[in-house]
Amino acid sequence: MAKTYIISGAGSGIGRAIAIQLAQSGNRCILLGRKKKALNETLGMLPGEDHRTLIADIRSKDSLEHAASELGDTTIDGLVANSGIGGENYWGDNDRWNDIIATNLTGTYNFVNAFLPNIRKGDGAEKHILIMSSVLARLGVANYSAYCASKAGLLGLMRSWAVQFAPEKILVNAICPGWVDTEMSQEGLQGIADGIGITKDEFYDIAMQSVPLRRMSQPDEIASLVAYLLSQRSITGQTLDINCGSVMNS
Repeated sequence: MAKTYIISGAGSGIGRAIAIQLAQSGNRCILLGRKKKALNETLGMLPGEDHRTLIADIRSKDSLEHAASELGDTTIDGLVANSGIGGENYWGDNDRWNDIIATNLTGTYNFVNAFLPNIRKGDGAEKHILIMSSVLARLGVANYSAYCASKAGLLGLMRSWAVQFAPEKILVNAICPGWVDTEMSQEGLQGIADGIGITKDEFYDIAMQSVPLRRMSQPDEIASLVAYLLSQRSITGQTLDINCGSVMNS
């Protein structure tokens, strides 16, 4: 039976891949993000005609509440909290700490709470909240203090919600991807390479030395894991690592 999912950050990268895979399985996708053009590009890639976009900034409660009001009483079966930003931050006048935390951590909190009333509607079947964290919730990287802190914070948020929402049959999980071949990752590679004075290709070879499989994941691989988690009934409060072996937890 077709289900309805809201995917934040659906205009590119992993979010776009998730929307495509869910739509290919016959589900309805509601694409949420700040950039209308990018969302419409994703919309044009989806099979079926019942999908739609919502323009909202997850940093703003007012923006999300307006988007939620557009849905009215629409029943939602799952939320995929995928929106986020990356990059370095440095203490000082131009520190990006607040922006990164406000987007990745507080923005996820805002997004989920804005659409909880829609999740709580329906026939009593299991619902899902899926949070996109990062391998950098597990590892430290110099000058990525805000990003690492925000992604680690998402895991605490996920565990709290998993306990809080379990009586309502809302399953909450997180995914920690490693390097994924997206525009944001390519920009990250270039930025670090520029900082140490080598080419992006040279830094890619260095970065892959810490990845046992010596490669990046592809967005559709992450989407496949998301699709599985949204389909099951027994996993909640868990963080699943998908990073080509970069982190191995016993």
